[in-house]
Amino acid sequence: MGARNTFVIATALMLGCVLAHGMNGPAPGGAGNGKPSVIPASQDRELLIKALKTKVKVDYANTTIEAVLKELADRVSCSLIVTTGGTGPAPRDVTPEATEAVADKLMPGFGELMRQVSLKYVPTAILSRQTAVIRGKSLIVNLPGKPKSIRECLDAVMPAIPYCIDLIGGPYVETHEAVCKAFRPKSAQRPSGVGAS
Repeated sequence: MGARNTFVIATALMLGCVLAHGMNGPAPGGAGNGKPSVIPASQDRELLIKALKTKVKVDYANTTIEAVLKELADRVSCSLIVTTGGTGPAPRDVTPEATEAVADKLMPGFGELMRQVSLKYVPTAILSRQTAVIRGKSLIVNLPGKPKSIRECLDAVMPAIPYCIDLIGGPYVETHEAVCKAFRPKSAQRPSGVGAS
């Protein structure tokens, strides 16, 4: 068995997405030229979900996923890098290893919360190895591979992401509160539209 097929997306918001499909093969429309696809900037979960459906297929091994994460964090300066898939226990599920290999700091609370939320729906959530790390001024978050699970996990962790990006020196990101209300302590809040990316 080879490495999982992985997909890469980057947006104008400096959001990088590295997507690995599951054992069932690539998602429909997964063929591409191996280069990042650019979509309009967004600060909400809904466009992120849409972005996760726009895939450019690339075959990556663990070391190649590491290289892509480094590129998105160090050269492209993405504030948020999201991976999907490759977080299970199968031998070719290597996304968490690649993510932790490029980490300056581990953020285990993200994975703990995602597994807790997923356990409400499936008992096999304990097999998932989602995690999050910080590299420089980038937050890298591993999500599961199934679209329903991606949505459930994003709903859980998204409220904390903008403030985490603040704390690591990234831009002040606002969310569309009708979709997802970001949490910040009062001392870290700004008037709407002030300093937003």
